[in-house]
Amino acid sequence: MKDSGVSVVNFLERLRECVVSCCQLVFCFCRSNRVSAAAGTRLVEVGVVDESKRKHNKIKTSKYTLLMFLPKNLMEQFRRVVNFYFLIVTVIAIFIDSPVSPLTSIAPLSFMVLVTAVKQGYEDWLRHMADNKVNNQIVEIVYKGVIKEVRNSTIAPGSLVRVKRGREVPADLVLLCSAGETGRCYITTANLDGETNLKTLRVPPTLVGYTADIIPQGIRIEVPQPVADLYTFYGRLEIPGLDSLALSTDNIMLRGSRVKNTEWAIGCAVYTGEETKLALNSKYTGNKFSSSESAVNAFLVTLIYLLLFEMVGSLVAKILIDIREQKRMDVVGLPTVYPVGVMGVLQDLFSFLLLYYYIIPMSLYVTIELYKFLGALFIGWDKDLRCEETGRPAVANTSDLNEELGQVEVLFSDKTGTLTKNLMSFKACSINGQTYEEKDGKLYSSACFEEPVDIFQ
Repeated sequence: MKDSGVSVVNFLERLRECVVSCCQLVFCFCRSNRVSAAAGTRLVEVGVVDESKRKHNKIKTSKYTLLMFLPKNLMEQFRRVVNFYFLIVTVIAIFIDSPVSPLTSIAPLSFMVLVTAVKQGYEDWLRHMADNKVNNQIVEIVYKGVIKEVRNSTIAPGSLVRVKRGREVPADLVLLCSAGETGRCYITTANLDGETNLKTLRVPPTLVGYTADIIPQGIRIEVPQPVADLYTFYGRLEIPGLDSLALSTDNIMLRGSRVKNTEWAIGCAVYTGEETKLALNSKYTGNKFSSSESAVNAFLVTLIYLLLFEMVGSLVAKILIDIREQKRMDVVGLPTVYPVGVMGVLQDLFSFLLLYYYIIPMSLYVTIELYKFLGALFIGWDKDLRCEETGRPAVANTSDLNEELGQVEVLFSDKTGTLTKNLMSFKACSINGQTYEEKDGKLYSSACFEEPVDIFQ
């Protein structure tokens, strides 16, 4: 019985996937922002910018545009089995001789879709605002030996960018010069790999001691096509009149890293926008489903069984009643009072479907969407979740996953950076809610420190 119930849900899912595939062929939506790494290399001329790529550093984390919001959002909503189920029922109500008005199916479905669309549209509008803030951020470039302030989105491959102490690197830059005579630049890559320790980058030996106004003209940088690996980079620096120099990860500042302990650093942009390693490692922000929603969907099996039982039972009862009434009609010579044949059975079966389909509560899913949206607002309003240093509130980028915060079962932590003594000591652990601590080389339970406890028993 369980397997047949699962097969019903699988049938709905497969039917839904077929419809979604047809919609994808019509709209041709881009499902990912990853740039495919083609073979070969590219050549970047330092200080020479292609005007056609002036908006090349513009980032986009939002999913919708004003023109494509409606079709794309509807397609994403009807990927859910429940929404697709109510859509099928609504279509049936329109095309058959329904015992109830089709508005009783259209109105609730429209309201549920509207609530979800408003929630997702608001969250995507917030992402648009965040994108605009980043794209319009003022950065410094070196143009003909002069420092100019421009918008972040106008940086293109070949632009010379100056990054001051404490500022975030706006694109993937090959380091060409930095403050001081050592030719070193210190950065932190916490936004990329979580490591807060400082990393040392180095200016190519030939350019050590140069400044923005005396950098040699005609420098060219040969780099490979963009790849997502944060720890892989190689290239070649060509300086007129000198031998070419090899470039490695010690010579590149990645977007998202921050300059520390260095007054300023100047680099040439080689990867911008969606070609940066930060963007390549960002996953597509499609519809996400929480474990609680998956659990609710699992109950659909039982409800679908009950719905089918009611439909078939009512159909059989109707046929028996009609047969009994027909015997009375035959006595007086009246025609058949109930439809016969496959079409008649389907008409009755779908009519009972429209009478009983409310057994799957549409209001439940509307309520869930509303409490997720309000929960995201409360997360932003919570003063205890604000950063003590900056005062910035917590931000729930995807309210669909709010309840996941309360369902953490296993927590893993990692010590990043370098150990001072290259030694880690065990202090305590928690197993099944019971804390065990180390004392004098033995392991004790926090509830009783008199006798050591063997946790492997």
